[in-house]
Amino acid sequence: MSLLPFDDRDGSIWFDGALVPWRDAKIHVLTHALHYASSVFEGERVYNGRVFKLTEHSERLANSARLLGFEIPWSVAEIDDATRRTVEAAGFADAYVRPVAWRGSEMMGVSAQASRIHLAIAVWQWPSYFSPEARMAGIRLTWAPWRRPAPDSAPTASKASGLYMICTLSKHEAEAQGYQDAIMLDHRGHLAEATGANLFLVIDGALHTPTADCFLDGITRRTVIDLAKARGIPVVERHIPPEDLAKAQEVFLTGTAAEVTPVGEIGEHRFTPGQVCETLVADYDALVRKG
Repeated sequence: MSLLPFDDRDGSIWFDGALVPWRDAKIHVLTHALHYASSVFEGERVYNGRVFKLTEHSERLANSARLLGFEIPWSVAEIDDATRRTVEAAGFADAYVRPVAWRGSEMMGVSAQASRIHLAIAVWQWPSYFSPEARMAGIRLTWAPWRRPAPDSAPTASKASGLYMICTLSKHEAEAQGYQDAIMLDHRGHLAEATGANLFLVIDGALHTPTADCFLDGITRRTVIDLAKARGIPVVERHIPPEDLAKAQEVFLTGTAAEVTPVGEIGEHRFTPGQVCETLVADYDALVRKG
């Protein structure tokens, strides 16, 4: 893990319409988003100088903001263009992109309709969440102490910053116990996702994945489903009880940061990354690096 603080780096960040020096991209301590989690973000990857599925990410960012009750004052096309400019200025062939939009400091209190909406886009080099060695061996997961909330208790279709608080708590606890991540159940007790990635099980040659009705339907998740179908692998989206892990031969996670990561262990269950994992890892890597 890099020890270089994220607020003390060289380069530029796109901030409210212009590229500014990295260290100058600052907000006030009395910013509404800091106190009340009124912010949304995206995670994107650059492969060979190109942002994978950029417009889909920009669209989701704008939609997430609407679900939180505000409108980003830049269009999807303008966000796309700003992202490309930031990536070009960074000069990295492979990188990570973090757009974030938030309510500013005009109002301090739960109600903040008059707050200005800000947008920033940063780009840095950030490898996969998990090392190549850990990925191919299958990462170790435990059970998260927190569950994904019901859709009538939080805007679960948004990539809202506040929804990740329980993910941080769960991942910290997992790492303290020597695991790389944790599996979260949903509010009904079914399998949901890891702390920052979607979940897939391979059961008798078919791909099973939890129905994304109370957590983010990831862009990587949808991409991998399409890749599996192109290979003739049956895909089943359903509510999956935890005991079905005993039926799975392979398990893997998907996400922009995690990409496609095989799992070797979840609690008492053990899995061996096999042909389906290897195929989809290779197919995903070929797709994102396609010219």
